[in-house]
Amino acid sequence: MKSWFNKGEHWIWLSASTVSISLILVFGLLGMIGYKGLSHFWPHAVYQVEVQHTDGTTESIVGELHDSKMKDVEEVSAPNGHVEVPQYLFKVGNRDVYGIDFRWVSSTDIVGGIKNLEDNVVVIERYEYGNVYGHLAKITVNGQTETDAQKAMALLEQQVALGNQLISDIRYIEKIEIGAINYKIEGLRLEEKKLRSENLFTPDEALRLERERAEYQKQFEVFQTQTDALYKQTRTLGEVTMQIAGGKQLNVPVKNIVHFWQPNNMSLPQEIGFFFNAMGNFLMDDPREANTEGGVFPAIIGTVTMVMLMALFVTPMGVIAAIYMSEYAKEGAVLKMVRISINNLAGVPSIVFGIFGLGFFVYILGSSIDELFYSYALPSPTFGTPGLLWASLTMALLTLPVVIVSTQEGLSRVPRALREGGLALGATKSETIMRIVLPMTTPAIMTGLILAIARAAGEVAPLMLVGVVKLAPELPVDMVSPFVHLDRKFMHLGFHIYDVGFQSPNVEASQPLVFATSLLLVLIILSLNLGAIMIRNRLREKYKSLEH
Repeated sequence: MKSWFNKGEHWIWLSASTVSISLILVFGLLGMIGYKGLSHFWPHAVYQVEVQHTDGTTESIVGELHDSKMKDVEEVSAPNGHVEVPQYLFKVGNRDVYGIDFRWVSSTDIVGGIKNLEDNVVVIERYEYGNVYGHLAKITVNGQTETDAQKAMALLEQQVALGNQLISDIRYIEKIEIGAINYKIEGLRLEEKKLRSENLFTPDEALRLERERAEYQKQFEVFQTQTDALYKQTRTLGEVTMQIAGGKQLNVPVKNIVHFWQPNNMSLPQEIGFFFNAMGNFLMDDPREANTEGGVFPAIIGTVTMVMLMALFVTPMGVIAAIYMSEYAKEGAVLKMVRISINNLAGVPSIVFGIFGLGFFVYILGSSIDELFYSYALPSPTFGTPGLLWASLTMALLTLPVVIVSTQEGLSRVPRALREGGLALGATKSETIMRIVLPMTTPAIMTGLILAIARAAGEVAPLMLVGVVKLAPELPVDMVSPFVHLDRKFMHLGFHIYDVGFQSPNVEASQPLVFATSLLLVLIILSLNLGAIMIRNRLREKYKSLEH
């Protein structure tokens, strides 16, 4: 045993066990997030329970079983006076009737146990007030009522499909067509203010602006007429009467229905189809109900756009700084101090970078830009307010030390003989660096960029100060010139998780969405990293032969 310790083999086993435990914890965490996130999209069975109250009355509860836990209650007959009994969390929906989505029920209050409802139970997802759980009693369309279950279900499916198409058309016109016109009209208003501030507002310019404004107004009225007609059609879609728990009836306008399903009737292929359709809606829809329902499409666009802009900013800054310190700067106290500062910068809390970004980029640099180039728009700020540009620059500063250190390591691995060979052939030092040294360093640069992307995509605290908002009315990227709007605020998946998980008034309803969004954020980071890793590996293979 003593010789075994003297050989140091115990350190090998200790390191291996530590790595194994770390991997188990990482994959366990990813597995938990994946399971809870993906289960959010799977159709859940609907149950019915009879609850007996202390006054002897009973109440019927219909909903999805979401969670269970043990609760310590007093019990005289128990040895220690306490006993643990199961508690069940049901999603009862019908928020406009009950006021809450979820309800805890003790197993001691349940009469006859938990049982499935019959197959014809219907779940309706609405644009507001949560889900509806019950039975389809009738549907009324254009004054005609259908009470036959099969015919009513077929008619409801037809009307909901028509309603979804109408809502989709309305959103396209309002967001794309009318949004573009409003942007152009606002541009004309700012152009007029600019001309007036420069004393260039002549009668000809006034006539031109008025002509263009009238043209845009005419287009706006055409689109407004189209949306009014579509809204009128949504009011003719009809109304559904649902028989909910307790013998109550609830009328639901078809225009308020996102979609509906019968979870207890579904076969496995239907459940799989529902699963992928729910995931598609989650990825492509806008958030609803204070971000606790709907999708995360704006947050996806905002996250990816910010990370890509950050990569464009941080890569040249980090590479240039590393080349100067490694190839040009002379060794001395100043260079040593700079390197120590860069290493210390990597340990600064991220919120400090957010405060710096707010103070320097927004209040100083942004306000100066507004005064120099957008003074005509003041007091409404253009760049003197948090936005996409400042968030990207703040994240670039946050990840700059990683890129610098990684690039320096790559530069130090390039053989000195290659530098001397380039100089011997008549190339200047800058040509040698640009054509020989820097290409061979690109794998190390990509490594630093991978780490930078992973860090920036998951940060939340600094972004809250420099551009991220709970709900952005416009995307930072659209089809209107200049296509990428650096002055706009944006949504971010990390902040979306924080907002839904900790700021939502309906905690139970938001928990599944937190795991689903967390899983999506992890997958986006992995996708960006895998793309960078593939590029790095190709570059490494390309320049491997030159290192020997």
